[in-house]
Amino acid sequence: MTIFVILPRVPYPLEKGDKLRAFYQIKELSKNNEIILCALNHNKKLDKQLAFKKLQPYCRSINFIDINPFQVIVNVIKAFFNGIPLQVGYFYSKRADKKIKRLFNDYKPGHVYCQLVRSAEYGINLPVSKTLDYQDVFSYGVKRRISKAPFWLKPVLKLEYKRLTRYEAKVFDIFDVKTIISVPDRELIKHKDKHKIHVIPNGVDHDFFKPLDKPKTYEVVFTGNMSYPPNVDAAGFLAKEIMSLVWEKYPSAKLLLAGASPDPKVKALSSDKIKVSGWLDDIRDAYASAKIFIAPMRIGTGLQNKLLEAMSMKIPSITTPLANAALQAHTGKEILVGETAEELAGNIIRLLDDKEFAEKLANKGYDFVHKNYSWSEATFKLEKLMKASVENKK
Repeated sequence: MTIFVILPRVPYPLEKGDKLRAFYQIKELSKNNEIILCALNHNKKLDKQLAFKKLQPYCRSINFIDINPFQVIVNVIKAFFNGIPLQVGYFYSKRADKKIKRLFNDYKPGHVYCQLVRSAEYGINLPVSKTLDYQDVFSYGVKRRISKAPFWLKPVLKLEYKRLTRYEAKVFDIFDVKTIISVPDRELIKHKDKHKIHVIPNGVDHDFFKPLDKPKTYEVVFTGNMSYPPNVDAAGFLAKEIMSLVWEKYPSAKLLLAGASPDPKVKALSSDKIKVSGWLDDIRDAYASAKIFIAPMRIGTGLQNKLLEAMSMKIPSITTPLANAALQAHTGKEILVGETAEELAGNIIRLLDDKEFAEKLANKGYDFVHKNYSWSEATFKLEKLMKASVENKK
């Protein structure tokens, strides 16, 4: 089967969750299918040669479609007046749509796969069976940001939340197959038939993210794209509220905030006890350098890849109920969970106090992700759904 994949971003480098998901799904789907890749690109600094090289083994055709900044401004203005979500408008352009339709007609694929509602506009009118991967519930992610946003941004976010809610329901009825990353995310889609959305979780590359024997130079690490608002919020919460309680007992404890494109708010957290690393060539070095991994997420949606990676490397891990709702690890056995700064700091202190318990938690977490999170198994389920959809169209 020839699968026509439409992505809102080039899926390399793998510093964002949607890129990671797309890259590994393409890799797995390519084993039994031909992949025609169309990826939008807003990033002028993208190393296209490197991205092409990394994707070439898995794709019959690779097409990076540049969208310039002026186009983006025009597209967002049009979206505002047309009543569609601003982020859908941000990723849509008529020029890109024409190129995608031309490629579609050239290759005549059997199935179209659109990742995120951001790319749904390009797939809506393509006359074959098609899948929409919601991945996360963008509407609810925006809603969770409203209370923490500056006053001038609140009206924009409220408008975007309403538009995204309507749009997520609208595209549901257009696509043949709908997928999402977790059960909690599925429950947040406002559509009467949301139970028909198939849960396709992420996996983790267990051969890459495996235990490494390295000196522990930090007590605590948090990783992620440090310009992503939920990560920016979590980094501030960790540095200012959680670690201040940990330092009462462990005054010399060090924190590493590791990840690409740190926001100015994250950079400002740097101190003699907190290192903000920025981009790392190998994120495994960050995980392996710390005794404990924590993901203190308070906003956002979806499954946290960072937790899968840390647990796969046998790092004892801590998170919040919000993040564990998607992960579904057993509290106290495979992961520690807390909501308040006091609870999360208490979990860190417990692991620092009790090395035997920390090692046991790390081992159980490792077993959990190996048992439940596999790219090959998750993508096999996706492939079956696509093939069934194609058969139903005949």
